[in-house]
Amino acid sequence: MIKVSVIMPVYNVEKYVKFAISSVLLQSYKDFELIIVDDGSTDNSYNICRTFKDSRIRIVRQRNRGLAGARNTGIRESSGRFIAFIDSDDIWHRDKLKYHVAHLQNDKDIGVSFSSSALIDEANHPMGVTQSPKLKNISFKNIICRNPIGNGSAPVIRRSVLDRTSFWIYRSGARERCFFDESFRQSEDIEYWLRIALQSRKRFEGIPRCLTFYRVNSSGLSSNLNKQFLSWERAIGKASMINPNKVSKWSSLARAYQLRYLARHAVKAHRKNQALKLVVDSLKSNKQILFEEPLKTLITLFSAISLKVLPKQIFVKIEKLGYFFLSKLATVNVKI
Repeated sequence: MIKVSVIMPVYNVEKYVKFAISSVLLQSYKDFELIIVDDGSTDNSYNICRTFKDSRIRIVRQRNRGLAGARNTGIRESSGRFIAFIDSDDIWHRDKLKYHVAHLQNDKDIGVSFSSSALIDEANHPMGVTQSPKLKNISFKNIICRNPIGNGSAPVIRRSVLDRTSFWIYRSGARERCFFDESFRQSEDIEYWLRIALQSRKRFEGIPRCLTFYRVNSSGLSSNLNKQFLSWERAIGKASMINPNKVSKWSSLARAYQLRYLARHAVKAHRKNQALKLVVDSLKSNKQILFEEPLKTLITLFSAISLKVLPKQIFVKIEKLGYFFLSKLATVNVKI
């Protein structure tokens, strides 16, 4: 049996998909299959995928079903003991699979292995920002409030965990096994991580290395903040149906963290009214966030207020200065 099945959903990413595929094929760990699921692309993505000639690649095409639907198809087509996910606009460090396979093999109680991630821009340049989550002793509170996995290209999951958390649906009169909930077009990741945390006895644990390069692009989250929050609320509601007591204990604090996260995106998008409202709503939801992470919370509040009261030209200058210092702190070199 192949040790790792790498699942790569592809949808209209002709600008980036070659970098994602290359970063998988150049892995120092070689015992893997790469299942590319073209989810109804209308650009040149599929043709770019076909230019790679490697026996480990298999391409599956389907009508558009969204990220969750593409991942489900890839999992059903896979045969590996471990399942790794990479979104087709992200990049992996060449040793990513090597470290995750060792991590999972060395401790059978780990069900989800993940790593830190570095943010890159549309030109593959590091932005000086790293997602550095808690790595050990991950509690349900950590998952619902802070989502330590961070992004969909970070985790490698033991197949037994996927099997335990799967469910069946009927599509076109036939039973179909699913893992991610295809009714979600946003928040599909956190919905599944919560379900794993509530239904599996295996642990979440991270590796103290930056092994994923997560791309931030101009067509990302900031244009859909309200929809993102509604889908997140729906994910929490679904988790509540599994274990209402466990979820309700942390829901107000988790909501505070989610609203603060969205407020930061609103600041980046220069949506001054929305940014300030989101950060105020965050504090209203649960003021404990101010004591748990005072610096990040106060910076978000200060940024939202500054965006609201300062002339745009002055705010942009301050913002650029902040990004300049962040870029100077960047220590990650993106190589594929």
